[in-house]
Amino acid sequence: MNSTEHVAVAIVIVTYNSATDIPLLLADLRAEARGIALRIVVVDNESADGTAEVVRGYPEVVFVASGGNLGYAGGINVGLGHIGSCDAVLILNPDLRVRPGAIARMVATLDADDRIGAVVPLILNNEGHPHPSLSREPSVTRAFGDALLGSKLWRDRPEWLSEFDYRPSSYEQAHDVDWATGACLLIRGSLAVALGEWNESFFLYSEETEYFRRIRSSGHTVRFDPTAVVQHRLGGSGTSPALATLLEVNRIRYVELHHTRWYATLFRAMVALAAGLRGYDADHRRTLSIVLNRHRWNTLPRATKPAVPETLSGPFGRGAVIVPAYNESAVIERTLRPLGAAAVAGYFELIVVANGCTDDTAARARTIPGVHVVELPTGSKPLALNTGDSIATSWPRLYLDADIQITATTILAVLDRIDRGDILAARPTFRYDSATATPLVRGYYRARRKMAAHQNALWWAGVFGLSAEAHKRFGEFPDVTGDDMFVDTQFDDTEKTVVETDPSVWTTPTTLPGLLTVLTRHHRGNTELRERDPHRTPNTTQTTARAILRTITGPRSALDAAIYLGIAIAARRRAAHSDSRWERDDTSRTS
Repeated sequence: MNSTEHVAVAIVIVTYNSATDIPLLLADLRAEARGIALRIVVVDNESADGTAEVVRGYPEVVFVASGGNLGYAGGINVGLGHIGSCDAVLILNPDLRVRPGAIARMVATLDADDRIGAVVPLILNNEGHPHPSLSREPSVTRAFGDALLGSKLWRDRPEWLSEFDYRPSSYEQAHDVDWATGACLLIRGSLAVALGEWNESFFLYSEETEYFRRIRSSGHTVRFDPTAVVQHRLGGSGTSPALATLLEVNRIRYVELHHTRWYATLFRAMVALAAGLRGYDADHRRTLSIVLNRHRWNTLPRATKPAVPETLSGPFGRGAVIVPAYNESAVIERTLRPLGAAAVAGYFELIVVANGCTDDTAARARTIPGVHVVELPTGSKPLALNTGDSIATSWPRLYLDADIQITATTILAVLDRIDRGDILAARPTFRYDSATATPLVRGYYRARRKMAAHQNALWWAGVFGLSAEAHKRFGEFPDVTGDDMFVDTQFDDTEKTVVETDPSVWTTPTTLPGLLTVLTRHHRGNTELRERDPHRTPNTTQTTARAILRTITGPRSALDAAIYLGIAIAARRRAAHSDSRWERDDTSRTS
């Protein structure tokens, strides 16, 4: 199938050590393709059993090596980049067998009702019996029922007492469900585009729960169709005690993402209860100990993305990078590690100014070769910026917040653009990473991304660059909260630009309180600047309101706009009554 040709169904299969299973599935799909136009994309998560070589033997299959073990969601996201034009997207596990006509039946169900956003089939287990693949939205009462009764006792208990549907009658008739196993899922093509990427914070397990929730939140339904049948060799990509524990921890993470802290705490207690009641088993005892100790969650399996060395070229000494850092031990290495080699080679100076730190930020920064670390006893970002300026010897200069992810290639692109001399200031393109944020926070940033007024500003990207001439315009950085807003107001639109390059990444707050903290500081900083120079820093309340209203194109964007305005108003009111301390959000600072 030509990769540019429109197809009825684009299939994404994520493999991991699937050399035995994948030929059987591909044979089934070849048979299905006789009656429906398919495009098959296989993404391999760094298998060690020859899966890649097996798949490359199928010329009709688009094979993609992910470059690491990205997990299920990460692999799907890679595959979505290769599906081309299609009416629907089918996600399949590699250890499935597809019964004849199953895909066509799922497509027919999807086409029968525009309200249906996704279709899931009847899944048979190894013995050919229906596998309990249908589930309900997780809740405290359902987790409590499952903790006490498990999967064997009172299998037809009320819906509010079990997340999982064990009733045989539920697998006999078509009906809508909350969510189902992600082993086989057909998604309407336009909806897949609208929903975007799967949440990669779930390495394995619960990523489908989160995705199904987004399907339902979009106003669509998920339809179970028992006339479409697949068979699943459960555990085809391997199981282990660590993965069993990850399943439970990710259930908690999912509830934390969508509910209040207290609700999530109760849910976590129910998960712990389930493991504790089964403490006669060593694996359950291990699960219990990890569920109760959040610090151990990071020891569970996670995505591995091998670093690919950047290939840099051109002259050395192209500028300086100054990184002010206040208690950034959680993220400083993540920020600096991609930049160290370029600094060692001499492409730019890399200076970290640890100011007022009470953690090991400075020590961690010193572990990265090429970094010049300076420590200040006082916590002050303007002082840190000015100290970095006093040490740096090269121009142009890039000022980088310690929690921003950026590549050396991007830094050099910005420095080189400024060095051309026709502009004074610049920043790279950037993107928000709000994948782990709560729905309100994600809604806020969805609206913000659409506001054209923000797309060419230097502020709130966490990184900007200046030429020597630009810096002379104001001398030292003043003692203000919003250094980036201050810099932005010093130059008109002809003197600054956004450099189109690999985007830097700004991880957003994950909770509403965290977002309000950041916005309160931002609005207080704007007020400070207006008091200093009202002509350069006008009140943007009305223009912001008009800009956000222009982003409304339908019910979803209207809701996002309402969320944006509500949060912005709350933050402005808080800023009007806040003191001059430095508010800080720690929810986004995870390595």
